[in-house]
Amino acid sequence: MLLIKNGKIITMEGEILEKASLLIEDGKIKEIGLNISEEDAKEVIDASGKLVLPGFVEAHCHLGMWEDAIGFEGADGNEMTNPITPELRAIDAINPMDRTFEEALEGGVTSCATGPGSANVIGGQFAAIKTYGKRIDDMIIKAPLAMKCAFGENPKRVYSDKKTSPNTRMAIASELRNTLFKAFEYRDKLEEGKKDSSKKPGFDFKMHSLLPLVNGEIPLKAHAHRADDILTSIRIAKEFNLGLTLDHCTEGHLIADELVKEGYNAIVGPSFGDRSKFELKNLTFDTPSILSKAGVKIAIMTDSPVVPLQYLPLLASLAVKNGLDEMEALKAITINAAQIIGIDDKVGSLKVGKDADVVIWDNHPFDIMSSVEYTIINGKIVYNK
Repeated sequence: MLLIKNGKIITMEGEILEKASLLIEDGKIKEIGLNISEEDAKEVIDASGKLVLPGFVEAHCHLGMWEDAIGFEGADGNEMTNPITPELRAIDAINPMDRTFEEALEGGVTSCATGPGSANVIGGQFAAIKTYGKRIDDMIIKAPLAMKCAFGENPKRVYSDKKTSPNTRMAIASELRNTLFKAFEYRDKLEEGKKDSSKKPGFDFKMHSLLPLVNGEIPLKAHAHRADDILTSIRIAKEFNLGLTLDHCTEGHLIADELVKEGYNAIVGPSFGDRSKFELKNLTFDTPSILSKAGVKIAIMTDSPVVPLQYLPLLASLAVKNGLDEMEALKAITINAAQIIGIDDKVGSLKVGKDADVVIWDNHPFDIMSSVEYTIINGKIVYNK
């Protein structure tokens, strides 16, 4: 057992405990309180004067998909040969040996949603993983987590260069709808085939890969910056009764009332960086604050490697500087992020029974001069300053 004692524990479950302790056993949080005996603990960390927080959760990135400091050899996030590739799985491309995983631990990021980029209309399956390990199979929290789809400039640019569809936003929506119609038809024929084998369809890998989506087991994960693209993703999700997360949501602040009316959450970012294309012309750190104050649950994302994953708390702090409530900013990189991507039963807060993903900070993580002293994943110390 591992005991962390005398720390200021911010549980993200509504409790802030001063000079409290947290007990870890078999990779899970066993107890949180003020008077926990250390008699049976094999290891004790004295967190006096320190902050004890849940490991940060990144709701949208490409960790391990574009390797650090190399080009084509390590670029495995976009299969730009077909606009419809639901059969692709992030777990087959992630390289846990990339040094960006170590940097994530140094920044207190212990879980992330990582997956394909936005070149294709349907890019493939995202996965939720821990940021520590040698073998991806042992790091998975949930896979598949979501089905990536993309609207706007990226698919247009990739396939207009190839002089094939889609070249327009109309075609992006059409390609997505056409595929979804086929996926539902494939599912229905499989059901008919259970009663009458003669009606069973031939195996189709693309359609088979979409079954978790059409069966409501995972959502669409929609790359959408511009307001009209955000609303198109909502329109299509409603047409097919699909789950949906709104990722990037760059112009979400322009349609905050619509997002509240529709009941959607928002994964916002990365708000740090240049306005590198037209659909980013309204990029601003005001977006998280405006959406949160309107009543939209938000997460904040790095889109790593666009912004390195270890700077997730920096992005949250810049949102605070632009008006976001400090506690809401912490939620945006812990419990809100976990809830939005559907892994909050395991991570995102410090709660008895959850995975023991704990980070000890020497100061508040929104202070640029603060540092992580310990990062603990599944009860194991994986980083010690």
